[in-house]
Amino acid sequence: MARVNTTRAVAGLIAASALVLSACGSGGGSSSDAKGWKSAADAGGVDKVCAAGKTEGTVNLIATPTDWANYGQMITDFGAKYGIKVNSVEPDDNSQQEIDAVNNLKGTGRQPDILDLGTIVAQANTKLYAPYKVAGWADIPDGNKEATGLWTNNYTGFEAIAYDAKLGDITKVADLADPKYKGKVAINGDPTKAAAAFNGVVLLSLANGGSADSIKEGVDFAKKLNDEGNLLPVDPDPGTIAAGTTPIVVDWTYNQLGLVSTLKPKGIDWKIVIPTDAPPVAAYYNEAINADAPHPAAARCWVEYVFSDAGQNTWLKGGALPVHLVAMQTAKTVDQAAFAALNPPTTAPVQLTPAQTDTAKAYLTANWTFITIK
Repeated sequence: MARVNTTRAVAGLIAASALVLSACGSGGGSSSDAKGWKSAADAGGVDKVCAAGKTEGTVNLIATPTDWANYGQMITDFGAKYGIKVNSVEPDDNSQQEIDAVNNLKGTGRQPDILDLGTIVAQANTKLYAPYKVAGWADIPDGNKEATGLWTNNYTGFEAIAYDAKLGDITKVADLADPKYKGKVAINGDPTKAAAAFNGVVLLSLANGGSADSIKEGVDFAKKLNDEGNLLPVDPDPGTIAAGTTPIVVDWTYNQLGLVSTLKPKGIDWKIVIPTDAPPVAAYYNEAINADAPHPAAARCWVEYVFSDAGQNTWLKGGALPVHLVAMQTAKTVDQAAFAALNPPTTAPVQLTPAQTDTAKAYLTANWTFITIK
């Protein structure tokens, strides 16, 4: 079980290193004004924002699977609190597909209001976002937000290896090359498009002599796994895991934590380990409002909820570290039961800077050619 001071230290280290990824003046506002609201103050407060959102009636989300970082609970609680229907579509889309939906559905009313993006994609598409500073803006470290509110870090976890305990103990990245794991290893997504997979390759690299400045070693190791038949061309999901098709998965801790209780009745003892042969790898996801949001008030109500204590504790219950964690610890608003269930590493995580991310992405694009993960 994690001690309070341990997780506080880790959260502080992440926050410190996180570079990655109206009613005109008088208050009282309507939905038609909402695209110009840059904070709740422009509408007369959060309650006014959410009242306008309730009038709109709906908020469109994309790429928010219910078992990812506790999104299911976030959606349920938000809808119950504000009476706004949450329309969540394409739950398994990656970050680039979210951006594609923004562009392809522009002006239709079906485009997403809210985006939850990995850093690579988030920072490449800022022209598509609306600036907005949530009520708790001052409690978010400068390194965790774009200065005008175009994007804000929302939650993070650590890259891990999750596996069926029947396979035996797996403690290191090096273990994945064992011949007994032929046809058993999967990475969550295509690393040239999905943040979970991208950071999985960063983890492979760090375990094989690479660094934040060089992802080559991780690509080489993945190619070795592929050549030896261990790496699967499959994007794992709860169904493939339950069926035994992908019994070893490289993914975020919080994404896999939610599967432990659902797999147990199926006779699968699902273990999650942060490998011992590499420093921990972390990366925040980023919350952004679509500048072309069809429900601009509901979109702003959604982000207000996500960054409230209730929303931040919902991430925590899903095994993710929320961006407000340190501020919430100071204010004593952390859900202690959820907090106690975490067991984060005690060493500083590796988190790529934007420049390092660009370099790694370019290398991946040129060299991740030996396997197509579907």
